[in-house]
Amino acid sequence: MARGQQKIQSQQKANEKAAKAKKQQGHSASDQKKAAMAALVHVCAVCKSQMPDPKTYKQHFENKHPKNPLPADLQDVVA
Repeated sequence: MARGQQKIQSQQKANEKAAKAKKQQGHSASDQKKAAMAALVHVCAVCKSQMPDPKTYKQHFENKHPKNPLPADLQDVVA
């Protein structure tokens, strides 16, 4: 077991290592989740599902709601 000055140096080194690891970790999971939710800008008119882009929205609409008419904003989107 380390004693005295050696113990203090060991603690300082461990604290610095922990600080570096925390800094490298960067963004937390909640930050990533907020960013992902912000990217979901298209909302299905029928079921209110959220999608990130019009191509995905059109594919969703054609697969999940085939009997409903395609919304006007999806008419010219190439899937």
